[in-house]
Amino acid sequence: MSFWKTITRKEDPRVYENKDSHLVRSLKVRDFLALGVGTIVSASIFTLPGEVAAMHTGPAVAISFVVAAVVAGLVAFAYAEMAAAMPFAGSAYSWINVVFGEFFGWIAGWALLAEYFIALAFVGAGLSANLRALLAPAGIKLPASLSNAFGTEGGVVDLISVVVIALVAILIAHGASKAARVETLLVCLKVFAILLFVVVGLTAIKTSNYVPFIPKYHETANGPFGGWQGIYAGVSMIFLSYIGFDSIAANSAEAINPQKTMPRGILGSLLIAVVLFVSVAMVLMGVLPYSKYANSAEPVGLALRAAGHGGVAVVVQSIAVVGMFTALIGMSLAGSRLIYSFGRDGMLPKWIGKLDKAGRPNRALLTLTIVAIVIAAFFPFAFLSQLVSAGTLIAFMFVSLGIYALRKREGKDIADPSFKMPFYPVMPALGFLAALFVFMGLDYQAKLYAGIWFVLGLVIYFGYGVRHSFLAKKNKK
Repeated sequence: MSFWKTITRKEDPRVYENKDSHLVRSLKVRDFLALGVGTIVSASIFTLPGEVAAMHTGPAVAISFVVAAVVAGLVAFAYAEMAAAMPFAGSAYSWINVVFGEFFGWIAGWALLAEYFIALAFVGAGLSANLRALLAPAGIKLPASLSNAFGTEGGVVDLISVVVIALVAILIAHGASKAARVETLLVCLKVFAILLFVVVGLTAIKTSNYVPFIPKYHETANGPFGGWQGIYAGVSMIFLSYIGFDSIAANSAEAINPQKTMPRGILGSLLIAVVLFVSVAMVLMGVLPYSKYANSAEPVGLALRAAGHGGVAVVVQSIAVVGMFTALIGMSLAGSRLIYSFGRDGMLPKWIGKLDKAGRPNRALLTLTIVAIVIAAFFPFAFLSQLVSAGTLIAFMFVSLGIYALRKREGKDIADPSFKMPFYPVMPALGFLAALFVFMGLDYQAKLYAGIWFVLGLVIYFGYGVRHSFLAKKNKK
């Protein structure tokens, strides 16, 4: 078989339908809305608006959030059609494997895997830092050796991060439906905290803080500030917050009636997230001048205390810490389903793709948890943050272009979904270009690390996957 035919060999969608049929379909629209909102509206809603405003946009941070949402929305329509037509575990990895071939599916999946490994570790470390800050006034304090990653400020292991990631894994190991119920409860609590901040903050807004809404452009040590250049730089920082809808698609094999459930879950959660992000951003900018948020790790608390609502600040920040569990649940569910898909197809050792007696991919969950714990507990990894956006944007570009290949097969060997991406064939191209637009705005380091991760993926594919995949074995028969 030629090299080109080898890397473009495609999986029969009926094979995925059969393999994933052993997963329990128990998730409803409300479960996916909770998963999506819980993952998208993570801890960043309480920190990112102030940080981006101070570094790049000024009061126009709301515009950056809207532009980033438009980009994410274009791709989300493609995700919704793909998930409705092919409700398989692994989201983009499985879809691209079917429409473009094994190698391209692996690259898309490998790009997403960076998101789950690193983002899961980030949130675990972030929850640890915020919880320690809340406990410190009560005199509860861990020694530095158990508070920070290895080699960071005298740290050996971030103990709280290890514990919370492990607790979430134990919860998910008992079933996706049970995890989804906990997720729904925590998301409701987090949305309450956001709305509480917005309502209280509205009473302290000064319209003068919005002027000028788009400051004059100039270069700073952090890059462009003000003007449309600053807004564009803000989009690249913010986009990371919106990529959580992939966590919904990764669990589509466990959806009840995925034809309706998946589009509603993906698009609905993104819409709710946009409204919440823009609301928080506008209130923050109105309560204090944007420059006050420079170098602040908790701009929401800063704004509330400045407005004389210190008690509300404690409540909101306490709920925010608990609410971080929603992102951990969503990413652990999605990441474990992606790794399960790799094992299911023989791209990684098939042991990882085995289900337990209850039809749960707990071996994949264990793999994800161990790697995330190692990253979060022992390694300082702040420099890897933009690798999450870079990897996900690569997968988004694949999915957008994949709609063209999908349409040719819908109603034939792939089910004709009840939901389809509107304005075809223009919108898939816009989704691809929009994702490329954001990718080009990432800094040099992000692209460099994405390249290194891509090379590692190539080594694993050509060193293992290309010979051990089930497609390879099928073609030998």
